[in-house]
Amino acid sequence: MRIRSLGVIDDAVVELSPGFTAVTGETGAGKTMVVTSLGLLLGGRADPALVRIGAKSAVVEGRISVSPGAPAALRAEEAGAELDDGTLLISRTVSAEGRSRAHIGGRSVPVGMLSELADELVAVHGQTDQQGLLRPARQREALDRYAGDAVTGPHAKYAAAYRRLRAVSVELDELTTRARERAQEADLLRFGLSEIEGVEPRAGEDVELAAEAERLGHAEALASAASVAHAALAGNPEDPEGVDATTLVAGAGRALDAVRSHDPALAALADRMGEISILLGDVAGELAGYADNLDADPLRLAAVEERRAALTALTRKYGANIDGVLAWSEQSAERLTELDGDDDRIGELAAERDALRSELSGLAQTLTDARTEAAARFAEAVTEELASLAMPHARVSFEIRQSEDPEGVEVGGRTVAYGPSGVDEVELLLAPHPGAPPRPIAKGASGGELSRVMLAVEVVFAGTDPVPTYLFDEVDAGVGGKAAVEIGRRLAKLAKTAQVVVVTHLPQVAAFADRQLLVEKTNDGSVTRSGVTVLEGEDRVRELSRMLAGQEDSQTARAHAEELLATARADG
Repeated sequence: MRIRSLGVIDDAVVELSPGFTAVTGETGAGKTMVVTSLGLLLGGRADPALVRIGAKSAVVEGRISVSPGAPAALRAEEAGAELDDGTLLISRTVSAEGRSRAHIGGRSVPVGMLSELADELVAVHGQTDQQGLLRPARQREALDRYAGDAVTGPHAKYAAAYRRLRAVSVELDELTTRARERAQEADLLRFGLSEIEGVEPRAGEDVELAAEAERLGHAEALASAASVAHAALAGNPEDPEGVDATTLVAGAGRALDAVRSHDPALAALADRMGEISILLGDVAGELAGYADNLDADPLRLAAVEERRAALTALTRKYGANIDGVLAWSEQSAERLTELDGDDDRIGELAAERDALRSELSGLAQTLTDARTEAAARFAEAVTEELASLAMPHARVSFEIRQSEDPEGVEVGGRTVAYGPSGVDEVELLLAPHPGAPPRPIAKGASGGELSRVMLAVEVVFAGTDPVPTYLFDEVDAGVGGKAAVEIGRRLAKLAKTAQVVVVTHLPQVAAFADRQLLVEKTNDGSVTRSGVTVLEGEDRVRELSRMLAGQEDSQTARAHAEELLATARADG
């Protein structure tokens, strides 16, 4: 892994051993930056404050060995990455402005892709992970992870049923709480539809009746006007001497016809005069017919006005005009069908809710049984590991309990609270010595004991859900003496089946490493390419002496360091 412009590190290369690598150095030398770098490669949050002052960006590049066909390799290839002889090249760049870029196998990818690969490649544990282990929710997750398929399958079914139950309950509550409003709305719609149905309006009827009412209301004036106009056009039979337009136009036409042969222009005017004569005759005829057919029946007018009043009553309530009233009627009929169907829907949802609750009860019981069985095995395995970590009398157990809740689901004859992960509250208990009552690890474990419990848990996981690499960031904090030696020995054992990287201050742990890396600053306070070195022979003895006594040249410390290395080699 190459690190550039990250924190105190200017430019350094970190070569990690396939087995157990210990990273050591003075406080503040930059050991944590090694962990941070690996975290960035694994999709960790990009903090621009990590970029070295004066640099434009920080860059971390890593080479990770993956087996062809492994999930991580397949996922990378799906993203377009290329493997180089089983090696995956990953890089992460963080700019001083906070922008972040990621590349896998030469292909630019979303940073989230790194996180996906991390789940398959590396397990990272530090002080914050220990704090996380104190939370019951994390303890339940750890137990479920250990239980494997016995929990994974039922949990997936349970989660799906739980999500559906939540959706059904929300819809059912909404329909139920709005029952009164829906009933009121339905009654109003029924009244409106009944009122419209009683009138039976036709599309455009209001416009037709308005025109008819206007005509009937002025029938006498219309008839008189039509008669006067007809007399002016065709003459009045009672006044044979009167002059009418038809007679005058006919006379004008005859005068023009007599001389039309002498001038084409005048002939054209004669033709137009003939057209006028014909048009006058047509209009006169239609006026005569109009006057004869005009209905001045006052009864009909009363009926029209009565019908218009009925239509107006509808338009005041349901639409701007009769077409709008009919549109409201159509929409309201559809809405009423919907409202009437809500009662059926409520029944369907209630039945589905009851079926889902019954299904959840069965699945929750299956989860509880699987967790109870796995908890016994998990606790026994962790207890055995603690015996190897200088806690021979410690006992680990799980408490799996449920809380009564009248609104919950029935499990084992009790109605208990339920959530997205089942009905179980899981808590890891520790009895550090005989006679001590089991207590939650948050209350019953010291800092050093918690570190060893965490390590024991991870070692147990390694046998059931292994990942290629484990990174421990000072999980040995608060531990010393014989316990520290045992932690070093246990990490070395874990390193026989996986790559183990440990950032540590303890010489007892570092002595068991297959490779020890020293991180040290130069005089200007930075870590350069030569600032991360592999310690061998005399150099390693000197560093272990410093870690033991703070003095590299102390003969007593050197003797102790050599003894530690000899013990570690003998165990190996």
